[in-house]
Amino acid sequence: MGMGGCCNALLQCPMGAAPTPLIVLPSCMVMNTSGPMGSMSDCVPFLNIIPFGVCMSIANPATAALTAAALGILTPGPCIPTPAGVWTPMKPTVMTKSGPAVNSDSMLICAYGGVIKIAFPGQVTILI
Repeated sequence: MGMGGCCNALLQCPMGAAPTPLIVLPSCMVMNTSGPMGSMSDCVPFLNIIPFGVCMSIANPATAALTAAALGILTPGPCIPTPAGVWTPMKPTVMTKSGPAVNSDSMLICAYGGVIKIAFPGQVTILI
């Protein structure tokens, strides 16, 4: 059982150059100590998932074109997050308006070969 993935959780893709935050709109109607909770449908490119800088996957058409132009030397192209589905596995016991919540164990498959994972879920435990 992982921590809840919420707004500004850090995402990491092994094909990308830099981590990026998860953007969750407050319309989910479920908040935790760090902000709105992410749901399984928070996987829209450029809305929920910001590009990871450059992409090193040869399956990315931009990277393939740049690599071909460089005579086969891998040349990373711009990252265009292309989710091939929704976040899995989810936390079915915590429901948001958009569906089950995302937690630190959730991952998202990119159509270009990357596996987007939550590096830091954003939720923190507060001790009183």
